[in-house]
Amino acid sequence: MKQILSFVVFFLSGMFANAQTFHPAVKIEFEKVVYVRQQMKELASDWFDIIKDRLPEKAVSYYEFIGDTLHSIYRQTKEAVIPQNMWYQGTGEGNVVYNDYALGQTITKKPVAEETFLINDSLTKIRWKLTNDTRTIAGYDCKKAIGFIDDTLAVFAFYTDEILITGGPESIHGLPGMVLGLGVPRLHASWFATKVETNGVPLAGIKPETKGRKSTRGAMMATLDNILKNWGKYGSAMRLNYVL
Repeated sequence: MKQILSFVVFFLSGMFANAQTFHPAVKIEFEKVVYVRQQMKELASDWFDIIKDRLPEKAVSYYEFIGDTLHSIYRQTKEAVIPQNMWYQGTGEGNVVYNDYALGQTITKKPVAEETFLINDSLTKIRWKLTNDTRTIAGYDCKKAIGFIDDTLAVFAFYTDEILITGGPESIHGLPGMVLGLGVPRLHASWFATKVETNGVPLAGIKPETKGRKSTRGAMMATLDNILKNWGKYGSAMRLNYVL
């Protein structure tokens, strides 16, 4: 009898030890890395050799994501530090993304050229393809997915189903779990979670921005196209930085 009882206790202990814990709310610190020289070589190949020595190899900045299954906010917490003798002006650094998953809506503050837009629109449409590849990020087992935005920009995302939020950095959403890693080859940029908190998440701070030129995503892109129409190949490449 004692042997049977010991076996039952051992079996239940193993079962509970291996049970997954699912989190409905989270605060995440993301590290964004832009490989500046690679990016500028593609954006400005004609004069890259002239400016490459003035460009940093990469620019590292930090963002926070706070959210639950209903809504989330994503914003910068620390700008990239660029040496004084170097030059780099990032795009999307001032983005503040509020997503309402319940309503399928986004309110995004997005600086474009000399103006700041406040986009009120539906969540970005992303066509996802799930894969069997996995990796561990910030202690979480993640699965890989490939996404296509507007059929122009491909992204590689690693998400965990242990966090029940269907969001991610920038406008990324729509996977069966939280995106902790993101790569965008055309932008030569990546976002990876460095810290994940699931207790005491400050959900009261999830509020959309209110200042900026009110617009839709389509209207903003039309304005951008008008600005970049005479910039040739450089303008076409720059446009991709505002799709995400």
